[in-house]
Amino acid sequence: MNVIVIEDEKPAARRLGRLLAELDVQVSTMLHSVEESIEWFQNNEHPELIFLDIQLSDGLSFEIFDVIEVKSAIIFTTAFDEYALQAFKLNSIDYLLKPIDDEDLEKAVKKYRDFKPEKDRISVDFEDIKKLLVNPLEREYKKRFTARVGQHLKIINADEVECFYSENKGTYAATIDGRNYLLDTTLENLEEELAPKIFFRVSRKFYVNINHINDIISYTNSRLQIKLNHFKEQEIIVSRERVKDFKLWLE
Repeated sequence: MNVIVIEDEKPAARRLGRLLAELDVQVSTMLHSVEESIEWFQNNEHPELIFLDIQLSDGLSFEIFDVIEVKSAIIFTTAFDEYALQAFKLNSIDYLLKPIDDEDLEKAVKKYRDFKPEKDRISVDFEDIKKLLVNPLEREYKKRFTARVGQHLKIINADEVECFYSENKGTYAATIDGRNYLLDTTLENLEEELAPKIFFRVSRKFYVNINHINDIISYTNSRLQIKLNHFKEQEIIVSRERVKDFKLWLE
């Protein structure tokens, strides 16, 4: 299997290479920028499989496909869980959310191996995905949710939710009136339903609403702590891997 990794963070690229080696997948080449990748594709036989980060140091990796027609199978790797995940699922082998989980990686590789005999059928519409990536606000996002309260259904407007969080295998919406409502969904499902300009997944446990952030405080190990206007039940910590993206999201 001819595999390359396109990832601008070299430690992350090396870690991915080690994880793949444990799965008997040898990475032949590691590329770290749009420019470097374009030059490589122009002068080398294209691989069977690409592990592709979305945001590289010199731009979106989709810029590669403005210049080069690449028909390789692709497994996306990204720290941006608000980026068109539904499109990735429909148009690629898989996507992996950083930090990459060993089990998720193994499943993605297995999915490719199972699909490999029909790999020539793979056709990724990069232009459509680019539009979703660059213009996420053009998509329709969920404006309200429902929660069962006794025998009643409570309608919750998305703009009234300070945060969504998981606890004891349940997913909750914490609202501006200080209430916490159990929802019939998961944080993973919310990835495709929440407006990325409004909600950001700061950790595996929390999504926060930018309009209800009261304070942001430096925390241990280069992390950040978020104070919301009303939610006081738990500490909300931006995981170290997401701090950089969180700061970009705030701008």
